Amino acid sequence: MKKADVVVIGGSAAGPTAGISCRRRYPDKSVVLVRKEEKVLVPCGIPYIVGTIKSPDKNLIPDALLDKHGIELVKDEVVSIERNQKSICLESGEEIGYDRLILATGSLPFQLPIPGMDKENVFVVKKDVGYLNNMIKAMEQVKDIVIIGGGFIGVEFADECRKNRDCEDCKVSIIELLPTCLQLALDKEFCEEAESELRERNIQILTNKKVDAIVGNGKVSGVRLSSGEEIKADLVIVGVGAVPNVELAEKAGLKIGFTKAISVDRHMRTINDESIFACGDCAEKFSFFSGRLSRLMLASIATAEARIAGANLYGTCYSNPGAIGVFCTKVGERALGCAGLAEPTAKKEGFNVVIGEAVGPDKHPGSMPGTVNTKLKLIFCKEKGLLLGGSASGGASIGELMNVIAAGIQSSITAYDISLFQMGTHPALTASPIAYHMVNAAEEAIAALR
Repeated sequence: MKKADVVVIGGSAAGPTAGISCRRRYPDKSVVLVRKEEKVLVPCGIPYIVGTIKSPDKNLIPDALLDKHGIELVKDEVVSIERNQKSICLESGEEIGYDRLILATGSLPFQLPIPGMDKENVFVVKKDVGYLNNMIKAMEQVKDIVIIGGGFIGVEFADECRKNRDCEDCKVSIIELLPTCLQLALDKEFCEEAESELRERNIQILTNKKVDAIVGNGKVSGVRLSSGEEIKADLVIVGVGAVPNVELAEKAGLKIGFTKAISVDRHMRTINDESIFACGDCAEKFSFFSGRLSRLMLASIATAEARIAGANLYGTCYSNPGAIGVFCTKVGERALGCAGLAEPTAKKEGFNVVIGEAVGPDKHPGSMPGTVNTKLKLIFCKEKGLLLGGSASGGASIGELMNVIAAGIQSSITAYDISLFQMGTHPALTASPIAYHMVNAAEEAIAALR
């Protein structure tokens, strides 16, 4: 039987990161990563294969990343974990022994419990190159595309499908159960802004609509709503979230938590086996803000957990602070993002909130080429002025702005700290130091705090 100090199961965002973290912290330990996929997709890049980059093969995590860090790659499917023998069994019949095991098995697309999901030209957001190539090929032959789900993946798919469809009679529609798209992440005003951008791109938005069935004789011909209305569809993409992939863990007798993910402690160690760790979408999460269980599944959370797991394999180095949640997307030329708690969520969590807002150009003066008007909303806890979250819309800088806000939240920064922020500015790169969005929003909040 082959043996390794550390075996990692899973090749998406969390798996390689956990292996690299281990090698950096414990360079003398051998690491083997096992995955069943021949090629591994960048999860967040999947919507862009139908428009911007046009192929799954341009959206891959390179295997060279593993080679560079001395991690052995085994392409095979793990069929069981033998905890008593501290080994895993592969589909090929091979066994690999381990001293420490990391489960990074990720998630699977949520399957809507409705009739018609098995019809031809109905696709879920599966992390499978061959499957997605079939979807792209099917798109070449259709005119009416319906996306079920108005979250980030659904909105991005709709935008990308429209990029790839120039004909006037081609139609792209989003069907969303909630009152607005992106509602689970963004404040209402930013949701409405995103929807406005989508409509300008000739994407039909149907909100407050429940899907009852996908209809058609073998091949999909439409989507039937609970109202009885039927939306014509030659192709349907279902993007309504994901569920933890815990089949291996369940078979091995590892504890599964309330959110149907693997129970772990703050060091990412499984609750009932100290030699097995779990990270990423398959591992149970809790909120940074309340400590309550969280269903957030993001690559940023997965890789942070993976670094914690890899570092803690042979000694406690890091503790998981909890999921903050940092989201970004782009609709047309407009970027939108949220870090931490949106205003409704903060109030639901019981926080007494104070809001600070700022609107202005992202370069200075505003006549600089490429200037985009940026809107920022910061949310603070009234009692201490702690930063709880922020939402923004604007240009490409929104992505890094969300990262700055997330770093501030994790560091327990306050409105007073932000108001004294010494920023680096440049006319072509940033807003004016006089009208810097974060500082001005914090100053507005401080006035309310007083």
